[in-house]
Amino acid sequence: MTRDEILRLSDAENVRFLRLQFTDLLGVIKNVEVPRSQFEKALDGQIMFDGSSIQGFTRIEESDMLLVPDWDTFRINPWTSKGDSRVARMICDVHLPDGAPFPGCPRLALKRQVERATALGLTMVAGPEAEFFLFQKDETGATLLDTHDVGGYFDLTPVDRGEECRRDIVIVLESMGFEVEAAHHEVAPGQHEIDFKYSEAVACADNVSTFRFVVKKVALEHGLHATFMPKPIFGVNGSGMHVHMSLLSANGENTFFDENAKWQLSNSALSYIGGLLEHAGALVAITNPLVNSYKRLVPGFEAPTNVAWSEKNRSPLVRVPARRGMSTRCELRMPDPSCNPYLALACMMAAGLDGIERGLDAGEPVNKNIFTMSEREKRRHKISQLPADLSSALDKLERNKVLQEALGEHIASHYLAAKRQEWADYISHVHPWEQERYLNGY
Repeated sequence: MTRDEILRLSDAENVRFLRLQFTDLLGVIKNVEVPRSQFEKALDGQIMFDGSSIQGFTRIEESDMLLVPDWDTFRINPWTSKGDSRVARMICDVHLPDGAPFPGCPRLALKRQVERATALGLTMVAGPEAEFFLFQKDETGATLLDTHDVGGYFDLTPVDRGEECRRDIVIVLESMGFEVEAAHHEVAPGQHEIDFKYSEAVACADNVSTFRFVVKKVALEHGLHATFMPKPIFGVNGSGMHVHMSLLSANGENTFFDENAKWQLSNSALSYIGGLLEHAGALVAITNPLVNSYKRLVPGFEAPTNVAWSEKNRSPLVRVPARRGMSTRCELRMPDPSCNPYLALACMMAAGLDGIERGLDAGEPVNKNIFTMSEREKRRHKISQLPADLSSALDKLERNKVLQEALGEHIASHYLAAKRQEWADYISHVHPWEQERYLNGY
């Protein structure tokens, strides 16, 4: 859309307020809202905000930042405000007061990897499968640890009581330009998944961020709490965000497909997978960023813990779905929906492109169920394990030059500091499990 088109549409649809959205280092949506009188100024990237209050941004003595909107992200929210006025949003990049790109902006970190791929004549497209839980609320509005239903995979009403909420989420997403492909109940009670069509990397990250906002907003209207916490309930499956990826050439062909190659996978595809496997131990610090993330990445609940790839089964880290031609892609199965989508996709791209540039070998696919393998079999197939906790993952990220460069010094240092503090807070607390286990026995 052009500047004039946005202004005309805003007036025609009675848009009185414009939200200038961006994300902090941890992927949390922030916004500055301006009234209609400031729309022109906002569209020209002249709205400033105090960056010193945002996680991982600037010091207090250098706090002023500019919000530079991406006009193509202009969307009118389907909800009306008082007096039938409406609110629209645009997603922004963060710049310094002199107009230079801010090195701590997650969206710009992803754009740098997009530019790297473009220089190689490639465009990365990605399609996420984001899962979430719906919990009930009490009469005061506090979240209960009771799921909204006891349904299972693909269940229907009355077992799946989240059906109406899920449908309303789809309606809102479609009104905001999403092409929703499927929506269904997931394996665990109260767990749901909504899949939307793949898109170019930056648009994909924008969509994930918008998706999380819409899910929470619609759930609230149904008197429910939606969470993207990876493992909210012990003993059941956690929530993942599997990401399907492929690389397109300048003429739009899928570079992962080679009809005459083994498995019909091109050298680029195998090297991209090789890059994901090579950097998996460090990558998980970005794609699975919470202490709680590693409660999901344990054997027995379908979440991948094994660094390997397969063209058939779902136990390895990377799976190549059966379809070929333009649908040829790899599926990275470890990410969870709590990640910052911009940083996660940036690091996935960096890992895969490093694999292509270095010609890394993905090795042979492991088509046997790794969950049932002995440790000896895993060693024979050279299958390693993901880090068992956030601290171990951060150690690997700290030593990984490829991902450090992808993030940039500012983001990498601030991210590591924030996550080290999160781990320190966690290990200093005494948890109920410890009290139940040790209080009477020692």
